[in-house]
Amino acid sequence: MPAAANPDGCPAGEDQKPFWAKNPPVTPFPRPGNFVIAPTGPGYYTGWDNLIGNKLENPPKFPYGPISICPFPFFDADFRYLDDPNNTQHDWLDFTKRIHLGDDWLLSVGGEERFRYMNEVDSRLNKAGADNNYDLMRTRVYTDLWYKDIFRVYAEFLSAGISNENLPPAPIDQVRPTMLNLFIDLKVFSLDDSPVYVRGGRQELLYGSERLISPLDWANTQRTFQGVKGFWHTDNLDIDAFWVQPVILNLADYHDGGDGKQNFEGWWTTYRPEKGQVMDFYYLNLDNTNKVAKGQYGDVDGFNVSTLGTRYAGDSHNFLWDAEGMFQFGSWANQATAAGAATVGGGYHLGDVPMNPTFWVYFDWAEGDPHPGVGSVHRTFNQLFPFGHYYFGGIDLVGRQNIDDLNFHFYFWPTKWMVAGVQYHILHLDSPKDSLYNSGGTPILGTTLAGPAKAVNGEATSVGDELTFYTNFHLTAHQDIWIQYCKLYAGDFLTENGRGSPSLCAVQYSFRW
Repeated sequence: MPAAANPDGCPAGEDQKPFWAKNPPVTPFPRPGNFVIAPTGPGYYTGWDNLIGNKLENPPKFPYGPISICPFPFFDADFRYLDDPNNTQHDWLDFTKRIHLGDDWLLSVGGEERFRYMNEVDSRLNKAGADNNYDLMRTRVYTDLWYKDIFRVYAEFLSAGISNENLPPAPIDQVRPTMLNLFIDLKVFSLDDSPVYVRGGRQELLYGSERLISPLDWANTQRTFQGVKGFWHTDNLDIDAFWVQPVILNLADYHDGGDGKQNFEGWWTTYRPEKGQVMDFYYLNLDNTNKVAKGQYGDVDGFNVSTLGTRYAGDSHNFLWDAEGMFQFGSWANQATAAGAATVGGGYHLGDVPMNPTFWVYFDWAEGDPHPGVGSVHRTFNQLFPFGHYYFGGIDLVGRQNIDDLNFHFYFWPTKWMVAGVQYHILHLDSPKDSLYNSGGTPILGTTLAGPAKAVNGEATSVGDELTFYTNFHLTAHQDIWIQYCKLYAGDFLTENGRGSPSLCAVQYSFRW
């Protein structure tokens, strides 16, 4: 006979969890590129635990992750373990999460305070060699309200500021108090015992490796969109479709909204054939009618770019792999677009040796235009909305456009509450006639630019070699310190154009609750 039902609607049985211990559903964080595999087993997982001698047999739950950079939205933080009757993990701020308002309503509140000191030498490849020292501050506060697993209202406040700067602030450095997220989720039906949701409003987007779509947590202001998306997520298969507009966070007043001249839509499918493995298939289209594209004969107009791509990444028996290919087509002012990008990486994880080391070797290629503004075809790859800081050395002077990057990675855990990494990037322009683009996709030095950013019309392609060190100290369940140093040793392309060897030092403290 069938098992009897509990009051929460779940079948009775020792292996069944209560409704709220499994709901509402949470989208797991997808693996980025050059991922690391965290240590497991007995040990101290925070600095505080190490200080007081609180040794755990296994890693605790990390709803926000164990590092200061949080590369996924807060609305996907998973606190469901607090409703598990067998839960043994407790914290002094648990009372702010999973607050039950009767039997059907669930409320959580939380947020972050973050401070970062930045020291940039030869900042932004300024020809005068200007340095920039400054402080960044950020506050985020969210409220998350669910009715069963049927209806959700999520609101997240953001305020970001800069002080003591030597150069004018970048657009991603500051914003007046605004809403980073403000959306409603509605379960419209279930398919194969998994819910189908529609989300409408302001929302962060994150997909796959974040090479094309990311909230960009390194930025002080984050990245967000306004629009609608539908999604159906199961244990092995996720399907999303969306139409949104990038939000222009306005410093001049308190009114910001979607850019009505940019429409971004697409579908994204993720299949997980085995544990630890993921396959992505996607189509994306960005239509931008702002006059930002310079085509043939100097014609300036909008652009439309479609991206078809796929990715396969995973790990098995200590071997790691990550391969992604992207092809773009569309229009660029009065030219047609045809461009590509690809990434291939392989690694190895030594989980049975001290400090849990991981090694990676990667090659990243993003096409550049061999003859910008000439002919009927535009060939510069468009990186869309990426996590640019993560992939090209961290100094933010190189983006996924007109670039070839052979890079090496080594990550290790001196203790279970501390991770450190070293990266080495050998950077070349894919086309010497095209520009060097920064992590935001803006051309900063090249033959196609005017004024002080115009480069010598030569054949040099070596941007340089970039060395990056970072370490993160997971002090408590809520506090982290991140230290990063990057140095770009100038290649021929920079030295022939009077640029030096810039560097970046960043120290960040974050408190998430």
